[in-house]
Amino acid sequence: MKIPATVAPLPKAIDRNRHLSPDRAFDWFAQGWHDLWTLPAPSLFYGAGVAIISLAIAAGILFYKLDFAFFPALSGFLVVGPALATGLYVKSLRLSKGLPVTLASMLVPERGTSQHVLFVGAVLLGLMLLWMRAAVLLYALFFGWKPFPGMDHIIPMLFATPIGVAMLVVGMGIGGIFAAFAFAISVFSIPMILDKKFDAFTAMGTSMSIVWNNLPVMLLWGVIVLSLTVIGLLTGMIGFVVIFPLLGHATWHAYVTMRDPD
Repeated sequence: MKIPATVAPLPKAIDRNRHLSPDRAFDWFAQGWHDLWTLPAPSLFYGAGVAIISLAIAAGILFYKLDFAFFPALSGFLVVGPALATGLYVKSLRLSKGLPVTLASMLVPERGTSQHVLFVGAVLLGLMLLWMRAAVLLYALFFGWKPFPGMDHIIPMLFATPIGVAMLVVGMGIGGIFAAFAFAISVFSIPMILDKKFDAFTAMGTSMSIVWNNLPVMLLWGVIVLSLTVIGLLTGMIGFVVIFPLLGHATWHAYVTMRDPD
C-alpha cells in the first residue's frame, strides 16, 4: 500500500499593513499627552530621572575630556531611548486595564517579561556603542591622526571647512542608518513583550515588519520623535522631563493601533 506523501503546511501569511493615513501619528501624540497628565507625578519623576542621567553622562564625558564622544553619545540617545521608556509603556498599559499606577510599578516589569526587555535593551546598547566607535573611525578617515580639537573648535571645524561638511553629511547618513534600524526593531518590541509576553526575537522581528508595512505613518512618527528629541537636547536635557514621558506614552498608543487583534 502506497503511503501518500505529506507536505508540511506553509506559514500563514500575515498582513501587517494597517492602511493608516500619516496624520494618525498626531492622534498618538494626543493620546500620549492624555496619559502623561493622568496621574502625572510618576511620569514626570520618570522624565526627570532620564534628564538627570543624561546630564550626568554628558558632564562625565566633558569632565574626563572625552570630547570626541560627546556628539555621538547625544545622537546615540535616539538608539537607546525606546528601552529607557519601558516604565512609561507599563503606566499606559496599567491605565488601559484600570490598574493602579505607581512609580514602583513602572520600574519593575511583570514577571516573565524582564529578561526579554533587558535583552532588547542590551541589543540597543550594543548598537549605540557600535555607532560611537564608527563615529571615531569616521573622524579618523576624514581628518587622519589629528587630535580632536575640543568643544571650542568643533563647530567651525564641522561647518566652515569642506572636510568637516563632508564628514558631517556622511556621519548623518551612517548615524541615520543606525537610528532607523534601532527604531524599527524597538519601537513596538518592548510594548509587545509587556502586552503579549512575546520573546525578544519574535517581538523585534514583528516590530520591524510592522514598521516596514506602514512606512508613511511611521516615517512621520519618526520625524516627530526626532524633532522633540532635538528640542530636549537643545534645552540642556531639561525638556526631557516632559518630552520623554510624552513620547513614551504616545509610542504605547502607536503600538495599540498597530498590534494584531488576536
